[in-house]
Parts: sequence; C-alpha cells; structure tokens
Amino acid sequence: MFGESIILLIVILILSVVIHEVAHGYAALWLGDKTALHAGRLTLNPLKHLDFMGSIVVPLLLSLTGFIFGWAKPVPYNPYNLKNRRWGELLVAIAGPVSNLILALIFGLYIQFIGGSPTAITIGILIVQINVALAIFNLVPIPPLDGSKILFSLFPEQALKFRVVMEQWGFMLLLIFVFFFSPILGPIINLVTRFFTGSL
Repeated sequence: MFGESIILLIVILILSVVIHEVAHGYAALWLGDKTALHAGRLTLNPLKHLDFMGSIVVPLLLSLTGFIFGWAKPVPYNPYNLKNRRWGELLVAIAGPVSNLILALIFGLYIQFIGGSPTAITIGILIVQINVALAIFNLVPIPPLDGSKILFSLFPEQALKFRVVMEQWGFMLLLIFVFFFSPILGPIINLVTRFFTGSL
C-alpha cells in the first residue's frame, strides 16, 4: 500500500511538472519564440520532458522523508526571439507556476462541489497539494527557479551584474534557502491547499 502511494505521488508530480514546462513553452510560442516547438517539447508526453534525477531519483528519495518534490527538463526558449524582451521573459517565467495554480484550482473546485468516492477526493487533494507546492516553490526568487526570472524582469538593465552573480551562486543560495526556510514553506503550502479545497 505504501509503495502504491509513492507511485501515485510520483505520477501526479511528473504530470504536474510536465504541464508546468509545457506552459512555459506555449507562453514563449505565444510571444514569438518557436524554440520549444522545434525541439518537440510542446507535448504532454512525459517521455519528452523527464529528467532522470529530478523526475525519478530525487522524488523517490524524498518520499522516504514524507516530502516529495522534483522537476522536469526545462523547456528551451530564446529570450531574444520574444516580442517584448523585458516583459516577455516575465510572462514565460510566470506561466509555469500559474499553470500549477490553475490545476490546483480546478481540482479544488472538484473536491468542493462534485466530490466523489473517498479515493477520488484523496487523489484530488494530492493533486492540489503538489501543484500548490510546485507553484510556491518555483516563485522563490533564486536562480534557476521561475521567481528569479520574474524578479530580474523587474530590475533595470543596469542590474545585469547582480543577475550574473545570482545565477553563478544560485544553486548554493537555493540549498541555503531549502535548509533554513523550508520549514516555513510547509505551513504556507498547507494553508493554500486548505483554501483551494474549502477546508479552512
């Protein structure tokens, strides 16, 4: 039973991160960049997006701690092809977290107004929780997360050096953030999940 729960969590996570990445690709396409289209990444086929470490190994290891997280291969795009360089990058970046919040909202409304069997409701809650977690974590303004690209889009061009430094040290900063601040994210994720599912 435990193994089945882990598999279910990983399947939901994979599908959620795939939708997240495809949303980035379609946002870039809408803004004039066809890089993701030419790379064959505008598809919901998980095999096109899976990252062995981020989609399989890391979620399996983290599942042993009761926490699950992961990622897919980033959808490529060329910011120089975007119709609006500055705000275009912001829109592409925010598309991923927004797609996860939309998924959470859809399944939250399903739970509140349609319901179903206890199993269906449990799966719905897991979908909401995982997508809320993906949205919130990706909005953290540390490279390579989407929140950093949103933040940099708001900076003047003179702040390019700051961006370069942040991107050079992004992985280290992200590890520090996860170590010190991850306990804060849990209650926030739970609160937003309860809001979406109407259990506040």
